[in-house]
Amino acid sequence: MTYFFQNVINALQWGSFYALIALGYAMVYSILMLFNFAHGDIFMAGSYIGFGVATGLLYLVTSGFFSLPHWLILVLTIIISMFLTSFLGILVERIGYRPLRNAPRASAAITGLMIGIILETGNLALLGARRLGFPSLIMTKTYEMGGVFVTNKKILVVLVSLGLMLALDQFVRKTKWGMAMRAMSYDFVVVPLMGVSIDVIAPLTFAIGSALAAAGGVLYGIAYPVLDPYMGILIGWKAFVAAILGGRGSIMGAALAGFLLGFIEIFVTMIFPSTLRDLIAFSIVLVILTFRPYGFFGKPYSAKLRL
Repeated sequence: MTYFFQNVINALQWGSFYALIALGYAMVYSILMLFNFAHGDIFMAGSYIGFGVATGLLYLVTSGFFSLPHWLILVLTIIISMFLTSFLGILVERIGYRPLRNAPRASAAITGLMIGIILETGNLALLGARRLGFPSLIMTKTYEMGGVFVTNKKILVVLVSLGLMLALDQFVRKTKWGMAMRAMSYDFVVVPLMGVSIDVIAPLTFAIGSALAAAGGVLYGIAYPVLDPYMGILIGWKAFVAAILGGRGSIMGAALAGFLLGFIEIFVTMIFPSTLRDLIAFSIVLVILTFRPYGFFGKPYSAKLRL
């Protein structure tokens, strides 16, 4: 049982990354009816932006410009990285997707893949292929609870992720902009005729999704402090699978499916060799989609309308 609960903690941390990234996929699809296949690389870019912000703040502190505790540097790193990466998301929507809004869905999908390649190669051109170590913003502390060891970094990742998901839920449910986003996802054609501009809602959606991906990137850097230009490819595709599993366009479904995929992967490696992790995990997802082809919270009529 101790080993089981230890892996539950690990699965919660791993699933947090999938859930934060999957939310961006689900939000964009629910409104624009397309999947932003560059989203995994936006997660990568957010992680590198967080690296730059944290490095800069630490340099200013050590140089004596001002004094800040490390926990405050961490908070500022997350907030500033989310803010800057949200502008990257707006830029992707404005340059990459807006001109193709009325084009076939395949054109937008290919554009997303090309934007991802541009972000990867741009990173390589600017910073080189060398992996970077994310700055250590907080010292690792380990707590024992009944034989289960939990680090403060794992607690941080899970709590911040859940807090951001709760904040997103409240934003979508209780704000004017959130109401506009929900209305746009309900009827993409009629709502703009009632005064809700798609040219405002679409970049807002990309900005929020990119900000969440950046938060996931910073948290990933804290938990696994090695950054790579291609780090967003595999985790991005798995988050995409989580968005599909949750139900296309369902924000709650994407978050729950992200955690579920994290649990599946961790517990598969607990029983089988790690080399079989992806094979078994995706086989389980395939079985689930065989019986739930629209995902956990997807609806048949919406899926038919949006394909």
